[in-house]
Amino acid sequence: MKKILVPTDFSKEANLSADVAADIARRSGAELILLHVIEEASESSFSVEGEATYEGNWEDKVFTLKLIEKAKKQMAKLAGDAKFEGVKVRQELRVGTPFHGMNAIITDRKVDLVVMGTAGRTELEDMIIGSNTEKVVRHSHCPVLTVRNKPARKEFKNIVYATAMEKDEEIFSRFVRRTQQMYDSTIHLVRINTPGNFQRDTVVKKYMEDFAKKLQLKNYTINVFNDLTEEEGIVYFADSINADLIAMATHGRTGFAHVLAGSIAEDVVSHSRRPVMTFVTKRRK
Repeated sequence: MKKILVPTDFSKEANLSADVAADIARRSGAELILLHVIEEASESSFSVEGEATYEGNWEDKVFTLKLIEKAKKQMAKLAGDAKFEGVKVRQELRVGTPFHGMNAIITDRKVDLVVMGTAGRTELEDMIIGSNTEKVVRHSHCPVLTVRNKPARKEFKNIVYATAMEKDEEIFSRFVRRTQQMYDSTIHLVRINTPGNFQRDTVVKKYMEDFAKKLQLKNYTINVFNDLTEEEGIVYFADSINADLIAMATHGRTGFAHVLAGSIAEDVVSHSRRPVMTFVTKRRK
C-alpha cells in the first residue's frame, strides 16, 4: 500500500476517519493524501492552483476565493496535527463537486485505499438523497474504508469478512489478507443465510474452507449466520463477536437496477457502527 486518500470537510466524522487512516499509514509506510473539495455546482473539479483563471461572476469568484483561503488554513492546521507524526502527508484542495474531486484524485494519484467518514442516515434518506460516501463506495476502483463512530480500539484484531466466495473477489481477498497481516488479526469468514437465499451449513462450510485455503489464511474462523436480510445479518454477526472491522465486496450496481435491488454494502456502511471496508468487484447496469 503506497497511497491513502482521506477526504475531509473538517467535521467530527472526517477527523475520526483521519485518526484511523494515520494509524494505517504508519503501519504500512503509505503516504496520506488529505483532500478538501470546496463545493461548487460543476460536472468536474479543478485544483486551487487554477484559481487565477477561475470563471464566473465577480461575486461568486470572491466568495470562492475566500473559501479557498479559509480551507488552506484549516488544511494546514489538520496536517500539522500530532496524530500524523511520522507519516508523510500531502495536502490537496480542489473546487467542484466532492465526488468528482475525490474520483479525480483516486485516478490521478493512483490511490490504494480511501478512508472516509460517514454519518449514517435513515433508509428513506438513503434511498432519496444518497451521499458522497455512498457514491465513492459504489464507484471507487480501490477499497474504501468508512468510519462512522470512534473505533473501540485502533487495532483491527477481529475482521468480519462477509463473502460470496466468488472468483471476482480475489483481488479484494488479497487486500483483506494484507490487512490481517498488518494487524495480526483473526478473520471471521461469514456467509449469511436468508429465507430467499439459503444453503445447507455443510455445503457452505466446505466452500468456505476451500476459499480460506486458496487465500492461504492461517488464523480464521468459518461461520454461517441466519437472518432475514444479508445486510442485517452482517451487522448483527459483527456485533455478536464485537468485531473491529467489517470487510465485504460490492458489485457497484448503478441506475435503475440500483434503485430496485439496492446495494448490500451501502446498507451496511449506512447502518453499521463499526468501520466497514468495501471494494467494487464488477459493475452491473
